[in-house]
Amino acid sequence: MRDGNSPTTDGPAQTAGPGITSGGLAGEPGAVHVILGSDRTRIVLSGEIDADLGPDLQEATTDAEQAGLPIEVDAHHVTFMDSSGVAFLARLSIRSQHRVRLLRVPPTVRFLLEVTRIGELLDVVDTDEPTGFAATPDPADEGPATT
Repeated sequence: MRDGNSPTTDGPAQTAGPGITSGGLAGEPGAVHVILGSDRTRIVLSGEIDADLGPDLQEATTDAEQAGLPIEVDAHHVTFMDSSGVAFLARLSIRSQHRVRLLRVPPTVRFLLEVTRIGELLDVVDTDEPTGFAATPDPADEGPATT
């Protein structure tokens, strides 16, 4: 069985509109970004965190471990997470010399943390508190512009 993101040799996927395939809504591809600060490492996750990101998650773990700084994981833009993402968080928490902070956790990820009990290994923080990184406003978090 192929998903909407799998290449096929049978021709193009049947579409029912922008971003929708015959199998349902097309998922947002996942991404992992590592930002090394002077006093901590921030890992920003977005989109679907699944097995397709395995090598990227492993590289992020290695980068954070080598830096030896406290680790923050910003999960604000995660739309889906499977066991690969849970294993990544567990790996970070075990390998880090410091307690890992998980920032702005969406309900989908919070559910996984509770069910797997991985949340007990992390500090879950509902807001993005000042951490020494320059704050970048998220336009999606702001209300309508007034002039």
